Amino acid sequence: MINPAILLTPGPTPVPEVTRKLMAEPMFHHRTPRYRKIFGDVSERIKKIFMTKNPVYTFAGSGSLAMEASLVNFHSAGDKILVVENGKFAERFTLIAKAFGLNPISLKIPNGEAVPPAQIEEALKKDPDIKAVCCQLCETSTAVLNDIKSIGEIVSKTNALLIVDAISGLGADRLETDQWHVDLVIAGSQKALMLPPGLAFLSVSEKAKQRMATAKLPRFYYDLKHYEKSMKDSDTPWTPALTLVVGLQKTLDLIEQEGYENVLKRCAANAAFTRETLQKMGLKLFSKAPSSTVSAACLPEGLDGEKLCSIMRDEKGVVIAGGQGEQMKGKIVRVCHMGAITKKDIETGLKILGETLKEMKASSGSCCCSCQ
Repeated sequence: MINPAILLTPGPTPVPEVTRKLMAEPMFHHRTPRYRKIFGDVSERIKKIFMTKNPVYTFAGSGSLAMEASLVNFHSAGDKILVVENGKFAERFTLIAKAFGLNPISLKIPNGEAVPPAQIEEALKKDPDIKAVCCQLCETSTAVLNDIKSIGEIVSKTNALLIVDAISGLGADRLETDQWHVDLVIAGSQKALMLPPGLAFLSVSEKAKQRMATAKLPRFYYDLKHYEKSMKDSDTPWTPALTLVVGLQKTLDLIEQEGYENVLKRCAANAAFTRETLQKMGLKLFSKAPSSTVSAACLPEGLDGEKLCSIMRDEKGVVIAGGQGEQMKGKIVRVCHMGAITKKDIETGLKILGETLKEMKASSGSCCCSCQ
């Protein structure tokens, strides 16, 4: 096996060298003015990425921890929540809800398709007791981008909260949290924020804060009341992932130097290039609502997608992602274009993908899975 040279997976993504060097500096204590100054700075500046004036809470943990926090801090046992399920990660909301005694209502959408906002509107009218609507910005497993702006307009007219998993999409796909009436936005460090895994984020609207006052589900580590109290002193209630917070300050520098709007434009341009190149290879795109975070394409029928990915990774030093879940495993490939990934990285990765496909004697016309 060779060391991977190019990382094109939808998380973790490459970490800029300047950030890695900073995180490798000697450790210092976190209960100090030095740390509080850094944490206070990133807590304020990250709001620009979320496009919100509301607080953004930072957890030491993965994005799934913030998903859990988005449910337990704002609900009580038996509450109904509407979960848009159009991929493997969307289904996680349902699993978490069941674990805490909530009553999830699944709105199942075919893989590769975005949820029609009208279906959410219909579900809310049918059952006004629904307390929240959960969906993804980008469903990472299918490379689908949901229309959060339209969904937000619908949900804002009800008592339900809109909870958006933007773990992969934030920083690549546009998400205007406040303008689009999104109450809770979840993010993770290892995607477009160009850091290793280990930080999770949750932005909270005023509407959600009012709900939190009456929520009765059990919680401790991610009880936002603890975090709210600590944030007044630019601190965290529990031990923070110190080196990642230091790295976050540097990646925010990089994003601000490029300009956030330019970052979004770059990701969109690289996404368009990726999709065009995949189609030139004879591969059919899997997503009917493509994202600027990651692109997915169907593989020729009969080709082993898992073997393809392992050959590229272990023999050629290019890491792409395969499909997830029973319907997509081994049948699609996913190529990421967010964060610090450059067009040159993508060009090289797609070239290797094309070469590997030929070596595996794949037919370039037919495709499998639910692409028709």
